[in-house]
Amino acid sequence: MPEVDLDFPRAWVEFADPADTGQVFRCDLTWLTSSWTCIYGNGCAGVIAGRPDDGCCTLGAHFSEKKDERRTLRAAKELTTQDWQLHGTKKLVETDEEGARKTRVVDGACVFLNRSGFAGGAGCALHRLALRTDRHPLQTKPDVCWQLPIRRTFDRVTRTDGTAVLVVSIGEYDRRGWGPGGHDLQWYCSGNTEAHIGREPVFVSNAAELTALMGEAAYAELARLCQRRLASAGRRRRDLLAPHPADPSS
Repeated sequence: MPEVDLDFPRAWVEFADPADTGQVFRCDLTWLTSSWTCIYGNGCAGVIAGRPDDGCCTLGAHFSEKKDERRTLRAAKELTTQDWQLHGTKKLVETDEEGARKTRVVDGACVFLNRSGFAGGAGCALHRLALRTDRHPLQTKPDVCWQLPIRRTFDRVTRTDGTAVLVVSIGEYDRRGWGPGGHDLQWYCSGNTEAHIGREPVFVSNAAELTALMGEAAYAELARLCQRRLASAGRRRRDLLAPHPADPSS
């Protein structure tokens, strides 16, 4: 089925961060209780036409900060020839047209992407490293890679009484999250019905990622609110207020 429209009703919830009185979380319950799951290697069409085996790795990964780059490069030193098809490549980082640092693109895709046919298996070598060493991929992959398609944004808000709070939004990293170029992607997963086949809702299947983004106390409160939302509809997602339109109808 085609990708759903970008604009549709969403259910949001706001709550104070239990661990920080100066911070408020604003979370998209429509997305976080949806049935999205990564389908790389199981129907993913890739973001660039003609390169379905790349998934969303065609463009390389922009680093969020120096700490992110350092962690990724430390993990790269652990890769073996069994983990990584391009093992031995010296230059791993490049800059884009605006000078931002990112993983290097080699032969049309991220330097860490194992291509189809590699004996060790296609997909991210850094992801494979995490699984082999009993770690979560968020410990070895660039931030943007383990966060997608969850998006965290920050807004400093001054309330009418003059107090200032940091509003942290947690939601869907849809096409707009990629900037103007997002509309040029030939396929994208978060709004595609093909990817809304998960056995668990996003807040459960991505619990580790959300905890890393929010902190343990805030994630626990989010999980409580998500569970309450799902319980209100019983067994039928479509009975939820503002369900994700890419979710199954029942």
